[in-house]
Amino acid sequence: MPESQPTQLTAARAAALIRAKKLSPVEYTQAVLDQASRRQDLNAFATLLPEEALAAARVAEQAVMDGRPLGPLHGVPVSVKDQVDMAGVVTGHGSAVYADNTAAADDILVRRLRDSGAIIFGKTRLPEFGHKGLTDSPVYGLTPNPWDKTRTAGGSSGGAAVAVAAGIGAIALGTDGAGSVRIPAACCGLVGLKPTLGALPWQQGSDTFGNYTYAGPMTRSVTDAAVMFTALAGPCPADPWSLSATPPRLNPALTGNDLSGLRIGYIERATNPRLAADMAEATRASLAVLEGLGAEVTPVADPIDWIEFPARILYQGNYAVSMARHLPQWQNQMDPALLAFVERGNGFDLHEFRQGQYARTRLFRSIQALFGRFDLLVTPTLSRTALPADFDAANDQVEVEGELCGITRQGWSSYVYPFNLTGHPALTVPNGFGADGLPTAVQLVGPWGGDLDLLRLAGLLEAAAPWADYWPPEA
Repeated sequence: MPESQPTQLTAARAAALIRAKKLSPVEYTQAVLDQASRRQDLNAFATLLPEEALAAARVAEQAVMDGRPLGPLHGVPVSVKDQVDMAGVVTGHGSAVYADNTAAADDILVRRLRDSGAIIFGKTRLPEFGHKGLTDSPVYGLTPNPWDKTRTAGGSSGGAAVAVAAGIGAIALGTDGAGSVRIPAACCGLVGLKPTLGALPWQQGSDTFGNYTYAGPMTRSVTDAAVMFTALAGPCPADPWSLSATPPRLNPALTGNDLSGLRIGYIERATNPRLAADMAEATRASLAVLEGLGAEVTPVADPIDWIEFPARILYQGNYAVSMARHLPQWQNQMDPALLAFVERGNGFDLHEFRQGQYARTRLFRSIQALFGRFDLLVTPTLSRTALPADFDAANDQVEVEGELCGITRQGWSSYVYPFNLTGHPALTVPNGFGADGLPTAVQLVGPWGGDLDLLRLAGLLEAAAPWADYWPPEA
């Protein structure tokens, strides 16, 4: 990418140019802030921090000139989802409830970004409390897909995906509670990683032992995702899963370009009754690349219970409990879809909730059994391209090629939420464009600790079919 277009550089390339004194962190940060100003139509940001970012950029530039040691993301602007604490900045969670919720301290992941040299320039939009796979809110309106504003950006890390896709920062930190990194990454043509449970600490969880929420990188290139993952990984005293996390390791079959001996299981359907033809074709093309490199691809014929309804009980039941304290004062200003989730969650009893937890264990063991036969799993990321921007997550059914296929977790995002529950790493990679011109994507799933396997395999797909030079209109 020409150096005259800094907003279209990958983070790794920008960091290399900064280290070589060929790119000014101040000028780079200003270019990103200018792009944010130009693209306010995308409504990607809850907060922009121009003064703080430029001050940090000046410090970063001086460090380069002084010849001091530089981190892997030195001078690179990054955005953070407005669900992660930054000292002195509001963490709004996309809700009027927390409009004045100024964080007292940085989350550990924010500290690690700063330690890596990154410059945090803003916080990105999410639906209220991250409750759905679309990004809109009664508080701030719609964050549309930059490829087509009549479509959703996905969610709940929709603002992060839109920012990176539109060149407003090369990388972003998202969070993923039921696909919330991978759904918007797939909708907007990005790489999105939900790591192994505990690989990246999540210190803000209210139920850390029952956790299914993860933080993860959202980037335009696989290299950027790998750099970001490495910078963020490691234990945190507040997250017990991170204290005993499986150390990342690379499958020897993935150390070169010859994938002979690599066993891949292909899952064509989860709970979704239909897969769009363009999504199926794009997935087969990705599998063909891997087969061409020597991998053995086998359809998974096992009858897997994807526990959609038990998982829904856990998800909506948790929202019913966590939102209860806000309802008396804030109900009239909250998202109707969230309120519907709360109402449904209140309809479940303790017996059903515990059965849902038991079902989570069964799902984990089913997926673990697959990794006795396969090194990696591959699925489409979504059943179709981005949904309409005005899709009602509480009441509308997903339509795939004229067929109504149920609510989003049944008919659209059924491939992603199961791996929040099982803890296995899952990564979405762009793999083309659908019949409507919107991005398509494939999901790679690995064994616990297999994050590097996913990044390596994604890198091979990226090399075979590069996508970083494709940009949405006006980017």
